[in-house]
Amino acid sequence: MKGGETNMFIEIRRNKAAFTLVEIMIVVAIIGLLAALAIPGFVKARKQSQGRRILNDARQMDAAIDQWALEKGKKDGDTINTTEAATYLKGAWKTSDLLGNSYGGTQVGSNQVTISTTTKSALDGVGIDWGQF
Repeated sequence: MKGGETNMFIEIRRNKAAFTLVEIMIVVAIIGLLAALAIPGFVKARKQSQGRRILNDARQMDAAIDQWALEKGKKDGDTINTTEAATYLKGAWKTSDLLGNSYGGTQVGSNQVTISTTTKSALDGVGIDWGQF
């Protein structure tokens, strides 16, 4: 009976379908092609997301400075006290953006918060309108 069982297993293995090397190579090539098409889109979307986050942080800090200046009676040209202005933010005051570049601006008025030109050039070409920042 043991010989019959062995022959049965051998017979099952012979009838089992398998992929050829060419078929596997075609599948790998298709996956590589799809990855090559998708990766640039993911990189651009990531840069757009980073740019929007940096711009949003700058807007929030700018609004906090406006509120602080109004309540403290500050006028254009006065020095910004970021410790006091930070109380008008939900989160902490950010001294640098996601890319590690410092935010600029030290006086109340126009350009209270500025985004580094290094950051702007690093995120160039992804459709971010930096506006006043």
